[in-house]
Amino acid sequence: MPVTFNVEVPVEDLKAPEIGHGGYQGLNPRTEVLRKGHQTAPGRRALPCDIQIDHDVAIKVRDGCTLYADIYTPPNAPARSVPAILCWSPFGKKFNGIDSLRLMTPWNLGIPDGTLSGLEKFEAPDPAEFVPHGYAIINVDSRGAFDSEGCMAIMGTQEAQDGYDVIEWLAQQEWCNGSVGMAGNSHLAIVQWFIAALQPPSLKAIAPWEGCGDLYREQFARGGIYGGDLFDHLIVKYMLRGRNGMESFRKMFEKHPLANDWWNDKRPDMKKINIPTYITATYTNTMHGMGSLRGWLEVQSAQKWLRWHPYQEWFDLWGNPQANVELLSFFDRYLKGIQNDWEQTPRVRMAVLRYGEADPWDGIVEEGFPLARTKYRNAYLEKEGNLLLDHPSPSPGAVSYNAEDPTDFAKFTYTFPTRTQLVGIPKAVLYMHCDDHDDMDVFLVLSKLSASGELMFNLNIPWKGLPVSTIDEIPADKRTEVILYQGPTGILRASQRSIDTSKSMHPNWPFYPNDKQEKIAPGTVVRLEIGIWAMGVQYEAGESLQLRVSGHYQGFSNFGTHEHVQNKGRHWVHVGGEYNSHLVLPFA
Repeated sequence: MPVTFNVEVPVEDLKAPEIGHGGYQGLNPRTEVLRKGHQTAPGRRALPCDIQIDHDVAIKVRDGCTLYADIYTPPNAPARSVPAILCWSPFGKKFNGIDSLRLMTPWNLGIPDGTLSGLEKFEAPDPAEFVPHGYAIINVDSRGAFDSEGCMAIMGTQEAQDGYDVIEWLAQQEWCNGSVGMAGNSHLAIVQWFIAALQPPSLKAIAPWEGCGDLYREQFARGGIYGGDLFDHLIVKYMLRGRNGMESFRKMFEKHPLANDWWNDKRPDMKKINIPTYITATYTNTMHGMGSLRGWLEVQSAQKWLRWHPYQEWFDLWGNPQANVELLSFFDRYLKGIQNDWEQTPRVRMAVLRYGEADPWDGIVEEGFPLARTKYRNAYLEKEGNLLLDHPSPSPGAVSYNAEDPTDFAKFTYTFPTRTQLVGIPKAVLYMHCDDHDDMDVFLVLSKLSASGELMFNLNIPWKGLPVSTIDEIPADKRTEVILYQGPTGILRASQRSIDTSKSMHPNWPFYPNDKQEKIAPGTVVRLEIGIWAMGVQYEAGESLQLRVSGHYQGFSNFGTHEHVQNKGRHWVHVGGEYNSHLVLPFA
């Protein structure tokens, strides 16, 4: 039977699969061999070897549902010789990276024609990269996606059980050597946490390439505020297809805005993962960074690695040749048992952003993360709009902003006298009140200012290959969070400020149970402890960090529309004296 919960799970309809949409070709089980040199279309990578494709392979899971997969293998491989790399998502097993880049990114992220073969599933490794090295790539349409049966379930126990069953099925195939790994980005990374936590015996290694770690607290209801608009308006309406509907995040939040057992089932228990794990992370994604970090801290395998890179996730997946080299070496070690000195790979490598036209620093070898040498220093908010390092202002005061105006915010600035790096997890502790309402939706961003006081942005992809050479030259229609980053953010609905320290992975990243509301009498000052996304930023002498506090999201965002914000009137930030509002900053 499908997994059940103590609340009714609302379902929304999906459009039925359409021939041509997302590469869909109709249900047509068959086998074909694409020969070396074949191009799936002009301008795509020519295949470096023959590749056999078994289309629409039916795999039955424990409750009787049939899922469909495309399996890419080396033709005529000896029996029991090929390890499998499973790529799991609902977006269509033939919706490829080339089409997704053209649909959703400026300038294809600078990834040149001929890089991808067109066989790669969206956010997955390219079979043209791995089949020549003796691997099988398995692209699955998860439950409810396209022709796969059942109601679409996004993450949680249901997807984990399905993944477990498919892994054990793969391990028994005649061509498979019994070792299965998982790889991929975003959804394909997140689901690895859930599946690996069930410990399927044949799953030998995972490579979550940036994966959110809690769908309620990091994506759909961060801070207790609904944030699923991008998913609803783009993913559900235009990308997902299925015949039996899907669990609805939007409808569940409308009925149950506080965390219940269904919402909490969307948070994997990473402490149950005990196999080799290669994690990547980036600062600039608004969903995945903290999940990757929790994975690094909580996975129980001694064989784990963290590579924090400076680029957009799809660029690192498809446009960074070294990433493929490393992923192949990782899987060679743990899926083939090759003694290739992979263990000599540094366990932690960091990146530091410099913003503007300056290239980032990356590949910085560290002993661990957070960095052991980190010195956490308080920067106290001051009524004149300054941040005072280490010393609170004795003069009490308050700074306000119109919480109903998306363009208004309170700002507090610190200028660095010498070159400084902030690398780690920051946090804000703010004392606030509102005269006109019993709640506050508070949004923070840590921006960077140039020495002349101008707001700076970071380019999330390399400059090479782009038709522009400065941030100012980027046209307005290309200024999206895919390629531009303003800084780390924090979000909290004040009535859901309660913290469970036993589940906080770090003192600066509070765990909010989100299981109750504590309204605030108008005019009452309340202490808010707001976790802020991890950061790695270098400031030159004369450059500044600026904290912006607002009633609406201030960064480049896929967080959501303003319709979910419940603010009224002005918010007041109390500073100085008894109200020592401050940032906790990680000086490296």
